[in-house]
Amino acid sequence: MNKRTALYEQHIAANAKMVDFSGWDMPIHYGSQLAEHRVVREDCGVFDVSHMTVVDIRGEDSKSFLQKLLCNDVEKLVDEGRALYSGMLNQEAGVIDDLIVYKMADGYRLVVNCATREKDLNWIRDFAKPYSLVVLERPEMSILAIHGPNSIDKVCAILSAEDAASVSALPNFKGVLCGDWFIARTGYTGEKGVELIFPETDAAEFWEKLLAAGIKPVGLGARDTLRLEAGMNLYGQDMDETISPLSANMEFAVAWEPESRDFVGRDALTALKQRQLAGDLPVMVGLVLEERGVLRAGLKVITDKGEGVITSGSFSPTLSQSVALARIPQGSTQCQVEMRGKFLPVVLGKPGFVRFGKRVFKS
Repeated sequence: MNKRTALYEQHIAANAKMVDFSGWDMPIHYGSQLAEHRVVREDCGVFDVSHMTVVDIRGEDSKSFLQKLLCNDVEKLVDEGRALYSGMLNQEAGVIDDLIVYKMADGYRLVVNCATREKDLNWIRDFAKPYSLVVLERPEMSILAIHGPNSIDKVCAILSAEDAASVSALPNFKGVLCGDWFIARTGYTGEKGVELIFPETDAAEFWEKLLAAGIKPVGLGARDTLRLEAGMNLYGQDMDETISPLSANMEFAVAWEPESRDFVGRDALTALKQRQLAGDLPVMVGLVLEERGVLRAGLKVITDKGEGVITSGSFSPTLSQSVALARIPQGSTQCQVEMRGKFLPVVLGKPGFVRFGKRVFKS
């Protein structure tokens, strides 16, 4: 039997179509994936993402441990509540997982992917053995993401006046504790919004308040098209243990300085960096198809420098065109995609197509 979040009955009551997602019964949509996509771009919607894994790292060695474990540097997290995006690499510089780490009053909080839960926990606990710390999974916590241009105002209208003042003042990539609720300005849609980590015993009541405030439920189908429009990676498609951050548009999440910080995979990543500087490393790009058709993961990409592959692709409801992320030879300037025996030209640019409801893709 699959696992279920604390909001399973609420999803059923909202006419959700439930699917198996990495061993969880999760809503793919509530009737119209297209309408749910648009409500996030134009108003706001709520996602139940409680299938993701919350891990608290506590103890005197927490910072030095995470500086070894992660390719980004938690030294950047000066203030309590600050968030950092990072990869967790293996010794060959492949991405075991991508995650968010928050600085908490008593240590750090990681939010990792659902599909990689067991692998991540085993890796973290194995590396934690020499350190003085505690690795604590938090399965009793629910996670809701509320995103869209009206999300902050609508969420704050539900919160107490004190909590609303704290949340409305948050900058991007920072969170605040409101009692035993943690509310942060992070997300996966390219829109402003908040993510809440709080006891699952509070989930049903708060969900109903969100719906009563006119916030629409949104399933994982629209979450995928929203993140693709935003140019955000999906683990297992756009990167995995065989792909380094340099070939997954994740170098911004690598802290090379200070050189003395010996994070897991650094030596291998340094060697790959030399290949990148020599022009001999695949890179991730964005593609837009201006003709009719839908770009899909796995389609072959033919460039003036060789072959590549689409890692994520779909129709973009915001742009009314098909868009994709693809890994192709470095230095490519022209691309075609092989689709149903035909070679269709595509526009090549940086990953990322839509931000805050507007087109940002540039060729």
